Amino acid sequence: MIARQRKIIRLRDYDYANPGEYFVTICTYNRECFLGDVREGEVKLTFMGEIAQQCWLDIPKHFSNVELDEYAIMPNHVHGIIIIKESGRDVQLNVPTRLSPRKGTISVIIRTYKAAVTTICRRNGWNYFRWQTRFYDRIIRSDKELENIRDYIVNNPMRWCTDEENPINLR
Repeated sequence: MIARQRKIIRLRDYDYANPGEYFVTICTYNRECFLGDVREGEVKLTFMGEIAQQCWLDIPKHFSNVELDEYAIMPNHVHGIIIIKESGRDVQLNVPTRLSPRKGTISVIIRTYKAAVTTICRRNGWNYFRWQTRFYDRIIRSDKELENIRDYIVNNPMRWCTDEENPINLR
């Protein structure tokens, strides 16, 4: 059997530790609605959703050169804007290998976030909680694009009934 080659979803020759603003989307495994429910345009977080939110807010505590902008914890995904400032002096917790993302990149930030949420969920007995293996990112290139993404994130709960991430719409 021939192994499938993973599609490269990052820009070649771009340093994802560069200072800038990044829009990320992180989905739960199989789009399971572990994190909450949307009622009347508002997200009601589950305990797992509250963990996801607290871990999101804690990202700058672990990465001194990172600031957070707008974010939303949705039932089965997280949207957020991460701002990487000039390089910090953070310690990479894992031992780097050829396959490990480079310290300070969006990949390391998201991997650390996902691991923290998963660890806390499992400590609380939710061994079934999982994330999709990948995440979506977009480099924000202008103030206009930043404002459009902020609006998208803020209005996401109100559009949940038509959102492509809503399992009801995947049928």
